[in-house]
Amino acid sequence: MLILAATPMGDVGDASQRLRDALATADVVAAEDTRRTKQLASSLGVTITGKVISFYDQVETARLPGLLDAVRAEKSVLLVTDAGMPSVSDPGYRLVAACVEADLPVTCLPGPSAVTTALALSGLPVERFCFDGFPPRKQGQRRTFFESLRTESRACVFFEAPHRLAASLDDAVAVLGPDRRAAVCRELTKTYEEVKRGTLGELAVWAADGVRGEITVVLAGAQPVAAEPEDLIGEVEELVASGMRLKDACAELAVGGVSKRELYEAVLDSRKSAQDTLS
Repeated sequence: MLILAATPMGDVGDASQRLRDALATADVVAAEDTRRTKQLASSLGVTITGKVISFYDQVETARLPGLLDAVRAEKSVLLVTDAGMPSVSDPGYRLVAACVEADLPVTCLPGPSAVTTALALSGLPVERFCFDGFPPRKQGQRRTFFESLRTESRACVFFEAPHRLAASLDDAVAVLGPDRRAAVCRELTKTYEEVKRGTLGELAVWAADGVRGEITVVLAGAQPVAAEPEDLIGEVEELVASGMRLKDACAELAVGGVSKRELYEAVLDSRKSAQDTLS
């Protein structure tokens, strides 16, 4: 079967026993960087006995047929990336999708993830969150990316290259304002691990002088904007026109501090005003 395995982000002590066993016994080890994978195995005191092949973005598609054939032949294919979980902004998705399409077995050995580690360290409300990979490199597209997060109520996690962090935070300030809270997590699990928490404005000033290392950013979700009953009347009437009872429509759309009773009365007042105008 295909085995996806999370690898340590920095501290080799985070490697699971299942990862050690898989490295030692897999028939094929597909690695984003074969040298780093061999170094990891050496640090863990593990001898890789299977065939080691490279599996990075530029060769991913070309490697698929051979790896699928290996799984069909009932060989164990272990997929590892440089750090963290395959498929999460790392190679892996295409191979998993191809195995699923071919009805071949896939499993995963859980372990380190910069996404969940940063969420836990952020100090922000993260009961609900979304992950957005890397922001676009060009400023215009990057600002459009942040614009899509203007009303996102979930916390958002994304990666950023250290040499683009300052520009990215400046764009976030320009689009989302300086007061939105965030956390920048740098070098997670490594010797110089650092987490800077504050507003986007504060973090942009901090990053202006340059930041090094692997970067994960957690952005707080947007605060809900209080709605007025009058703002929802049109939507209520649309639901009523589609066949829903007025009380049920008000119950469905009562959000942002608006109660069902307030919305119900606002709709009745609107209808009365419209009737008075006609008469």
